[in-house]
Amino acid sequence: MRTELITRPGDPDRPNEDFAGVGLPACGQGGSLVVLDGVTPPRGDTGCSHTVPWFTARLGGALTELTVSLPDVPLADALSRAIARTAETHAASCDLSHPRTPQATVVLARWSAEAVEYLVLSDSVLLAGSPDGAVTPLLDDRLARLPRAALATDALIDATLRNREGGFFTAAADPSVAARAVTGVLPRGEVNALAALTDGAARWVETFREGDWTDCFRFVRKAGAQALVDRVRELERADAERVFLGRGKTHDDATVVYVEL
Repeated sequence: MRTELITRPGDPDRPNEDFAGVGLPACGQGGSLVVLDGVTPPRGDTGCSHTVPWFTARLGGALTELTVSLPDVPLADALSRAIARTAETHAASCDLSHPRTPQATVVLARWSAEAVEYLVLSDSVLLAGSPDGAVTPLLDDRLARLPRAALATDALIDATLRNREGGFFTAAADPSVAARAVTGVLPRGEVNALAALTDGAARWVETFREGDWTDCFRFVRKAGAQALVDRVRELERADAERVFLGRGKTHDDATVVYVEL
């Protein structure tokens, strides 16, 4: 088995809000990967005294442990338990009902000799490569399907779209959101590699149109995870006229986890 992981902050003067981990049981059978993209809140009150990196570290740590230690528990249940565990650590001191309480997108994958399970919540990406070279994108595209006008202001997103029917869902403080994730199981024989990307790395496809998801997967497999992030940074710096980036921030936290099974 080969694993490769890179995570790079969008701004070296700010903490990286992504989380990435790979869990490999001591028995040597199977494993799991966890990728979170913390949601950067706008300036102002979040109802919480803790930072987004604090939240993603605790949620990511819980998920890494639970996906390995409880191999028979479905990934959605593992996510629900991890959210509940994390919420318990600051429920007494913070307003977890605030729409901007710390939260994150989630990608989980767990593999055994028989199957590869997956879970995707919000706009991070999981790509599954097969022995015949085909690549399957496993996506939660609810955010991408929303009209741009609906995403005009943070206040509108909080009031009408975030963690609501007709909008999109992220892992925050409500364990029931795990049931909203995109989940599934693939036969192990149909998957020989996985790549998970936060949206800062997925800009290679979604923002700069360097290729499709199959091209992206093949780029990571051939050149490596760091090469993908390096290329995204080059493209960001070159877009001085904001042709591709528009109103988006110049650099975002970018994380890639690649696993050959």
